[in-house]
Amino acid sequence: MSIDRESLSRAIAARGPVIRVVVADVAGSAPREAGTAMLVWAGGQDGTIGGGALEYEAAALARAMLAAGRTARLDRMPLGPALNQCCGGAVTILSERWDEDRLAGIAGQDIVARPLPGTGGEMPMAVARILKRARGEGFAPSARIVQGWFVEPVAKAARDLWIWGAGHVGRAIVDVMRPLPGFRLTWADTEASRFPPLPEGVAQRIATNPADLVPEAPEGADHLVLTFSHALDLDLCHRLLTHGFGSLGLIGSETKWARFRSRLAALGHAPDRVADIRCPIGDPRLGKEPQAIAIGVAAELMTMKTAKARTEKERAG
Repeated sequence: MSIDRESLSRAIAARGPVIRVVVADVAGSAPREAGTAMLVWAGGQDGTIGGGALEYEAAALARAMLAAGRTARLDRMPLGPALNQCCGGAVTILSERWDEDRLAGIAGQDIVARPLPGTGGEMPMAVARILKRARGEGFAPSARIVQGWFVEPVAKAARDLWIWGAGHVGRAIVDVMRPLPGFRLTWADTEASRFPPLPEGVAQRIATNPADLVPEAPEGADHLVLTFSHALDLDLCHRLLTHGFGSLGLIGSETKWARFRSRLAALGHAPDRVADIRCPIGDPRLGKEPQAIAIGVAAELMTMKTAKARTEKERAG
């Protein structure tokens, strides 16, 4: 897990200073691993460190910090005796106040290392070696406590996901994908009236012909094409094949896909390139309800993400 600068920036812009609560260390059985974090402010929170009594207590301590103007605290919470949870382990929670100035202070950093509250002192050699290796080899350490300091990687740039169409399936996909880490959502359609209230963190794009927006998308973005119009779907696929993409999914039946393959070939696209389009999207075994399609799509995208991360890690040695 890692520090997500984008989610921190959005939260601070919307709420002012927030408390970032992160699992700094785990001993024995616990709901979540070290590096898991949530953001807490006076009237709410975003994310989860595992729910239950642990999360309730950590959120209450975070709000007390905000009210008292404290900047950091460290708490070790035995899950059994103290919180009456059955995990049986213990969790060390680091709670820190973040605002615009502090966020600006980590600009350009890939690793954030700082002393735990109450420790201070010079940076240990073990931490310095981690930072040197990160700069020299692109090494990304796991979040952990090292000799009284907490070391955390900063999340890499989010993966762009463009969702073309704000109908029932588009809405279900946004509902499922928006809370997932590592994705930056852009949602496009023909007019504002087609959208529900826009979820926080989702960019909206509107055009009479949304296919005209394709040049704005990063070439490595993922795309899901599911508009109300087969003609628009075809135009989007045509332009995305020309523009480039990380992945491209098209909603539709086998009949629709057969027609699209023929029409895209007539537009000059090679069969092996057209075959890069996934149609249908999701997992047909789950059903055709919008929510079932959305769950299948999320599983596909998360699997792609996990496989890519595993390949990058193997290449790095």
